[in-house]
Amino acid sequence: MQLTQATPAQLREFEQTLSQQYAELQAQGLKLDLTRGKPSAEQLNLADALDGILAGDYQAPDADTRNYGGLRGILSARELGAELLGTDVKNTLAGGSSSLTLMFMVLLNQYQFGCRDEASAWRHLKAPKMLCPVPGYDRHFTITEKLGIEMINVTMNDDGPDMDQVEALIKADDEIIGMWCVPKYSNPTGTVYSDAVVDRIAKLGLIANPSFRVMWDNAYAVHDLVENPPELSNITERCAAHGTQDSVWQFASTSKITFASAGISFFASSEANVLNFEKLYGVSTIGPDKVNQLRTIKLLPDLASMKAHMQKHSAILKPRFDAVLEALDNELGEEFGTWTRPQGGYFVSLDTKPGLAKTVVELADAAGVKLTAAGAPFPYGKDPDNCNIRISPSFPPLHELETAMKVLVTCVKLATIRQQLAG
Repeated sequence: MQLTQATPAQLREFEQTLSQQYAELQAQGLKLDLTRGKPSAEQLNLADALDGILAGDYQAPDADTRNYGGLRGILSARELGAELLGTDVKNTLAGGSSSLTLMFMVLLNQYQFGCRDEASAWRHLKAPKMLCPVPGYDRHFTITEKLGIEMINVTMNDDGPDMDQVEALIKADDEIIGMWCVPKYSNPTGTVYSDAVVDRIAKLGLIANPSFRVMWDNAYAVHDLVENPPELSNITERCAAHGTQDSVWQFASTSKITFASAGISFFASSEANVLNFEKLYGVSTIGPDKVNQLRTIKLLPDLASMKAHMQKHSAILKPRFDAVLEALDNELGEEFGTWTRPQGGYFVSLDTKPGLAKTVVELADAAGVKLTAAGAPFPYGKDPDNCNIRISPSFPPLHELETAMKVLVTCVKLATIRQQLAG
């Protein structure tokens, strides 16, 4: 039935049918969770060989990993990070389990102490601002808000951030001092930045405040779901071509590759940026968990072995993504919303009709399915169109995910019909 052509009587009949289906789902007493992109137990099991892999040998070629020191991490871990990010090992740091921690510390250092000297600290600006492609990653926005940096929404296109908008904003305001980026399989849309977009981002240092920095969070660099995945242009090489090496900070981790609670984080940038960051980093720690770095390297010694390992992840994840897309494709049409078809990463992004996301999330919650809060993928939790819902397929068993999707599509249809009836 075409909603725009349906009579009020037909819409009321459809609403009654959906309400009955919704009541039946509520009666099942479901307790399902699609809120966060956590690896499933099946995925975590893939790295169980980490336990005992060192067999009592804690010696790395450059360190006794049991002892203090090695602020930048052991060399083999740094080499893996450099290979993953496409950076120079001498300017790549291997840290603890959370790249988010490194991101916060890097921004805190820039805000409080400056990227070159105290005079370059962002806190001296009247109103420092960061550009935030939306929808985006809520934890990025939490860090930015915590530091008191104003956030400005930037439209996310199919090939990455709207660079015309980005460049215009930067030219108009020299207190824009950064931009968040998840360049491959962006959270939550699954967008992969095109070569042209990457090159334009690399050029931003030519027109921005000298303290402008891109936060390049390449969290899903090897998290492919297809056999011939898209390639991401190397931002390090593009910055070198334009002489803007200082303008980008890069991050990644193995948290969704091995154990989510015990991965290795990576940070890379220009030599000047890394040396500057170490001044703060060395105050907070004598060195990272090098034992965990060594055992991770024993399991995944290079990028080739990491990619082979990630094919096992893909075999587990792809049926889950297929289940989500099948439910959306079969049950919803363009009159109910639009959704992304990611080739990798951890999320599917669903846009309902404007004004309905919060209602859908509330209906789903009342039926026993928890979704990420409506508005979470936007700065300050404010989705201007109240339409975006982030779907996280990875964690639940497949049969639970299929049930959760039945609830979700029913809630989308019910909310849309009720909106139509309300005129």
